[in-house]
Parts: sequence; structure tokens; C-alpha cells
Amino acid sequence: MANAVELRNLEKSFKTAGGVIHAVQGLSLTIPAGQRVALIGPNGAGKSTTIDMLLGLTRPDRGEVRIDGEGPRAAVRNGRIGAMLQNGGLIGDLTVRELLSMIACLFPHSMSVEAAMEIAHVSQHARKRATRLSGGEAQRVRFAIALVSSPSLIVLDEPTAAMDVQGREDFWATMTTLENRGMTALFASHYLAEADMYADRVVVIVAGKIVADGPPSTIKAMAGGRIIHAVVDSREVARFAGMGGVQSASFVDGRLQLDCSDSDLALRELLRVAPEARGIEVAQRGLEEAFLAITSGNSAQAQGALNHNDGSVS
Repeated sequence: MANAVELRNLEKSFKTAGGVIHAVQGLSLTIPAGQRVALIGPNGAGKSTTIDMLLGLTRPDRGEVRIDGEGPRAAVRNGRIGAMLQNGGLIGDLTVRELLSMIACLFPHSMSVEAAMEIAHVSQHARKRATRLSGGEAQRVRFAIALVSSPSLIVLDEPTAAMDVQGREDFWATMTTLENRGMTALFASHYLAEADMYADRVVVIVAGKIVADGPPSTIKAMAGGRIIHAVVDSREVARFAGMGGVQSASFVDGRLQLDCSDSDLALRELLRVAPEARGIEVAQRGLEEAFLAITSGNSAQAQGALNHNDGSVS
């Protein structure tokens, strides 16, 4: 399979009054065509700088960016990249149709404005001026703008911000359709549940470096351990926190939650200490727990995983 994105040893630093900030440090990432990749990391991790270099908005101090074999500026000029940036403004005096028509004429192989509006679910707003759009409507118009050049790669920064629940579901259903047609997607999001549900692959950046890379299930496994939920009669947290195999205990929405280092041992201990326990569930830690463990440096597995991935990180 051909590679849609190749980032090779990218480095970018900025001089500030407080000294030099190394925003991106030797970052390498390869994304095969047709893959949907979530880019996550704490604030200041280097996600936005990486995206800016990918789009040709910022030049790296060192390293190389290739999009379908081209440099980023050539790829943008040829319409190969569509971008939906969180801080992207809309020209308020133009209607949605006028705005998309203006953008479409900049690229050699644009799709029709009507098709872009239909895909992004904004056809009903075609005559509405940008100043009259709600937050969710404006976000969907940004999506239409990203699509109108008929890109092979779409870059999304917080794509569902300001959308309601139905809007988010519609958006990801559309993205699945586009991915099935061969479009590659790279998205940055603080909604970790979306990364878990909709990404083929999750890339975690901390301090300008990739510290974890793999399918959501692999990233979640890096956090280690499992979580047990149960309904019990006692509310004495200390009684459960001291059990074997348990790292911590708490009550969440009236149910006992046990964070486990050894869930098998913890389950046996739970049934011994609270034989009345019922509604017992044993679950893998979620992406949020894995993210917190990895970004706080508490996961030794995260560093080891860099030596056992598919070669997309170096």
C-alpha cells in the first residue's frame, strides 16, 4: 500500500523571551493511504506544530514532509490536502455556496459545490451568510471547505467541536464513507472516546516526540491492569483498597470501582470480602486512562512499544 504521509525526522524550535522551546524533536511518522489516524497529546505536546509543518504553514528546522510523494505546498496547491482547522475563520459576508465556490475555483480538480455541501450536510444552509451560522453549522461548513478540492488526505483539528451528539454521529458516518473510498485522514481531538471509536490508529505525542503508536486496543493495553465494577452493600473504601491485586478503590455512581494490578486476584478477594457482590464487570482500561498513564510517564510498556510497531515510527 502506498504511503499518503511521510514525516521524516522533523524538528522545530521557537525562540521566546523565556528561552528556546523545542516544539517537535526528531518526529517521524508514516501513514498508509486510506488509514484514519488520531493524533493525541497534552497541551503543548507539539500536535499543532506538526500539523502546521504537514500543511506547509511552517517550515521545519530539519527533516522532510512528503504528501503522496510531493512537498506539502505542492500538495496543497494541487488539491491533495484538505484541512479543517479549529481556528479557521469564515468570510462573514459570503453565503455558504459563495464561500465554497470561491474555494473550489482555486484547485484544478475540485468536486462540485453541491456535492461538497451534500457530503458535509450543509445544503440547507447554502444561502445563509457565514455570520448567521451556529457553531456546529460553521464547523460543518469548514468540513465542506476541506472536501471541495477532492483531496486524498484530509487533516482535521478538533473536527466535532461545537457539534451536538447527532452532528458528531453524522460526521463520523461520513468519514467512514470517505475512508471506504480511499481517503486518508489525520485528526487531532481532545475527545478521546472519538479516537477510541473511530481511529484505525492512535499516535500519542509528548514533548514533541511520539511515545506510543498503534491501534486503540494496543494503546489501551499499555496502561496495564483492568477495572472491576460491582454493586456491594458496604461503602467502606478502605475495606476494598487493601485487597490483594487492587491498586485503588472508589465508588462511582454508587458502584464500587477497583483499579487492579491483578484482576484475577482482585476478583477472588472481592468475592471473599463481599460475597454479596453482584453486577460484577471486568473491563480493560479505557483510552483516557491509557493516555494519562502514557503521558505522565507511568507506562514502561509505552516506551517498549516503540521497538515493536509496524515500522511507522522511528
